[in-house]
Amino acid sequence: MSQWAMSFWAKTYFSLINIPVKLFVRSKPIPTEPVTELEIDPENPILYVLPYNSKIDLMVVRSLCQKFDLPDPLAGIQVGDQRLPGFIFIDKGPGIFASPKQKQRAIETLETYLKLHQADASLNIQLLPVSVMFGREPDKEGKKKPTLQVLSGTRKFFKMITSGRDCFTRFSKTVSFQKITHTEEDIQALAHKLARVARIHFTKQRSAAVGPTLPNRQAMFAKLIRSASLTEAINEEAKSKNISVEKAQKSALSMLNEIAANFTYMTLRMTNFVLTWAWSRLYQGLKVRNADPVRELAQNGHEIVYAPCHRSHMDYLLLSYVLYRQGLVPPHIAAGINLNFWPAGPIFRRLGAFFIRRSFRGNKLYTAVFREYLAELFIRGYSVEYFIEGGRSRTGRLLDPKTGMLMMTIQTMLRGDPRPITIVPVYIGYEHVLEVATYANELRGAAKQKESLWQTIKAFFKLKKLGYGYVNFGEPVPINQFLNTHVPEWRDSIDPTEPQRPSWLTPTTNQLALELMQKINRSAAVNAMNLCASILLASQHKALTKPLLIEQLGHYLEILRSVPYSNLVTIPERSPEYMFEHARGMDKFIITTDEAGEIISLSPEQAVLMTYYRNNIQHLMIIPSLIMRLIISHQTITRTQIIEQVQQLFPLIKAELFIYHNDEELVIYINNLIETFIKLSLISETEGSLSVLNNKMVSMQLLSSNANETLQRYTIAISLLRKDPTISRVELEKESRLIAERLSLLHGINAPEFFDKGVFATLVSTLREQGYLNDKDEGIHEKIQSMYDILKPLIPADVMQTIAKIKND
Repeated sequence: MSQWAMSFWAKTYFSLINIPVKLFVRSKPIPTEPVTELEIDPENPILYVLPYNSKIDLMVVRSLCQKFDLPDPLAGIQVGDQRLPGFIFIDKGPGIFASPKQKQRAIETLETYLKLHQADASLNIQLLPVSVMFGREPDKEGKKKPTLQVLSGTRKFFKMITSGRDCFTRFSKTVSFQKITHTEEDIQALAHKLARVARIHFTKQRSAAVGPTLPNRQAMFAKLIRSASLTEAINEEAKSKNISVEKAQKSALSMLNEIAANFTYMTLRMTNFVLTWAWSRLYQGLKVRNADPVRELAQNGHEIVYAPCHRSHMDYLLLSYVLYRQGLVPPHIAAGINLNFWPAGPIFRRLGAFFIRRSFRGNKLYTAVFREYLAELFIRGYSVEYFIEGGRSRTGRLLDPKTGMLMMTIQTMLRGDPRPITIVPVYIGYEHVLEVATYANELRGAAKQKESLWQTIKAFFKLKKLGYGYVNFGEPVPINQFLNTHVPEWRDSIDPTEPQRPSWLTPTTNQLALELMQKINRSAAVNAMNLCASILLASQHKALTKPLLIEQLGHYLEILRSVPYSNLVTIPERSPEYMFEHARGMDKFIITTDEAGEIISLSPEQAVLMTYYRNNIQHLMIIPSLIMRLIISHQTITRTQIIEQVQQLFPLIKAELFIYHNDEELVIYINNLIETFIKLSLISETEGSLSVLNNKMVSMQLLSSNANETLQRYTIAISLLRKDPTISRVELEKESRLIAERLSLLHGINAPEFFDKGVFATLVSTLREQGYLNDKDEGIHEKIQSMYDILKPLIPADVMQTIAKIKND
C-alpha cells in the first residue's frame, strides 16, 4: 500500500462537512464513558472501523474522539517511515453512486496492518469498531421499504438535520492485531474474514439497537384469537357461562385491547427528550453499571427479560430511558392496571407498557389471553420487563418474589421457542424515593392512595434535586442453562401446541426466583444517603458529631471496599468528607452548631423515612454488624465461636435479606471481615481470641447496632417457641407481630419493617424449614434452646425483660 496522506482538497472537504455536523449533531456515546467502560488504551494507535462509507459519520466519530482524548482518525497512524490510514469503511454504503472499490480498499488496509504486525511483534495497533445511528425507528408490518436510495449522501444530510439530536455513536471493544493469529500464507484470507466479521458485527449491533418489526396491532389480535389454545379457552368460556362463542370471542378481544401495548417510536423520542430534561432537573446524575454484557446478549439474538427490583413508579421510566441511552431497545413492560389512568395510561402503552390485573384467579379466559400475548411478545423477539416483587417495596428491602410471570416465561420456552431466553436482574436505587413518605403512612395503616393525574401533578411540583439514581445490571441468567442444571430432562416437556405445567415447574420457578432476588442484591449500589442513614439510625439518639459521622463513613467504606459483598456491588470512590457533604445537600438532616462544632441529627419523622434508605443496603452490612455484635457482647471470643454462631443464625438472615453465600463462602467472608476489623484497629486478636478495643467502642457500637432490630425479631419468635414448641405457624406469626408492635412503642423502634407482616411471614417460614417449628414437638427443644442461648447475650437486658413480660401476659 502506498504512503497515505490527506490532500489539501480532502482536508477542505472534511472541514466543510464538519460545519453542519457541529451545528446539528449532538451524538450520545454508547457506552457513556467508552474509554473506561471498554478499557480502550488511548496510548496505542487505533484503527477506527466504520460500517460503510459516510463522511458525516466519520466526522461525528471524530468529534467524540476529541472529547474523550482518543487518537484523531484523520491524522493517520505512523508506523516506521510509513503513514497509514486511521480509519476504514467496511462497505460501500447505500446509493447507486457508491464506489464498489470501498470494500477492496478496506481489505487492502487490513492486509497492510496484518503484514506489519507479522514483521514487528512489538507493534500493537487496535481495531476499534464504531458506528453512528441517526434515529432508531423500527420497521412496521405492512409498510413497504424503499427499494432504491439514489441520493444517499443527500438523504444522509437531511437525516443529520432532522435527527441530529437523536444520534447515537456506538463504540465496541477493541481488538489488537497482536492477538490475531496468522501466518504469511493466509493474510489475504484473514483480511477478508476480518471484514466479514465486522459486517456481521455491525448488522447485529443495528438489530439490537432498533429491535424487531412493529406489529399491526389488529392483525396480531386476529392471529392470537385464532390460535389453538385461545380457541379452546374461548369455547370453554362460552360453555361455562352459557353464552355464544361470538360473545366469548369479543370478550377475549376486549381483554387483549386492555392488555396489549401499542409502541410508537415517536412517543419514545418525545419521552427521551422530556426525560433528559426532567432527569437533569431532578437528579444530579444517573449512574449505570455493567450494561455491556446486556448489549452482547442482544447482539447475539437472545430474548431478554429484565427483572428489576421495584422501589418507585419512576422505575418504569428510568429503566426504559437508560436502556434506550445504552443503545438497546426499550422493553415491553408489565404494568399494573392501576397505572392505566388518563393521560399516563395511553402514554405508557405507547412506550411499550402492557397492563395486567392484580389477580388472574378464577378467570381462565383472562389467564389464557394474557399467556398467549406474552408468548407472542417472546416469539416476535421483543424484550420484556416485569417486576418480580409484584409491587413496590414499602420498606426498602426486597419483597418475596411473585412467580406468576416467571412461570409463564418458562412455559413459553416449553413451546419450543428457538430464541434463547435470558433473564437480567436489575438493581434500581435512589438517594431519594418520591413515594417514601407515602410508604411510611401505608405501613402505619393508612389506605393506599389511588394513582391519578392530579396526584402526579402535585408530586411533580414538589420535586427538587434528588441526588443520584442508580441502575446496576446484574449477572444474566440464561433459562435454558438454569433448567439444564436443575431439571436435565426439561426438554421432554416441550410441546408447541399448548402451555405445559410439568411437576417440576413450580419448585424450579421458585428456585429461579430466589436466585434472581439474590443476584439483584449482588448488584446493589452503595451511596451517600444509604450510608449516612445506616450510621445515624444506629446511634442511640439518631444524632452524631460531624467528625464521628465522617469517621464512621470511612470505616464503612473501608469494610465494603476491602471485603466486597460481590464484584458487581458499586461502592463510591469519593472521600468520606465528600460523601457527607453530598448527603447534607439533600436537606434531610438537622444541623446544629455549638462551641464544639456541628451535630448531625434526624427528626423523629425523618428517622422513620431514613430507614427506607438504610434497608436498601442492609444485606451488605448485616454480617459485619453481627460479627461486631458478638465480639462486643462476649468481650472475648474465638473466630471458631463466631463462625459457629453466625452459621446458626445465617439461614434466617439469608432468607430474609436474599443473601447469596453458601457455607464455604460464608466462612471466607467472615474471616476476611475480621481481618479488616483488625486492620482498622476496631478489635484486637491475641492467641486466637478476639477482643474489643475500648478506645474504639463508639465506632464498634455504631457498627454492631445495624443488626439490633433483626436480632430482636428473631429473639421474639424463638422466645415464643421456647415457651410453646407446639405453637402453630399462624399463631407464631400473629403473636410475634403483636410483641414486635409493643416493643416498638415501648423502646422507640421507629422502623416500619420491624413488625411488617411480610418480614415475619418469611421468618416463620424459614424457622419451619430449618426445623425449629414442626407443630408436633418432636425433639426440637435443644435446637430452640441453642438458638436462644446465642441470641440472649446479643439483646439489651431491658429489651429481653420486655419480651419476657409481654410473652407471659
